[in-house]
Amino acid sequence: MITNEQEFAGTQERIAYFERLLGQLRATATPEEFGMISSGYRIELERMQAELVSYLTRPLETQERAVAA
Repeated sequence: MITNEQEFAGTQERIAYFERLLGQLRATATPEEFGMISSGYRIELERMQAELVSYLTRPLETQERAVAA
């Protein structure tokens, strides 16, 4: 679970890395290989994206709001 802006930024970076990796694998792996390799990355991407949405749809706490301003 993402609890602060630093973790949020790190998760965004990790998602971007996984997306680039999948893009490279799509171009280099055979269809059979890609199916086996990509499923784990897809599950992790979906999990991280759900965490991002959950974090972004929670209101900022008073202390976080003061720091963000």
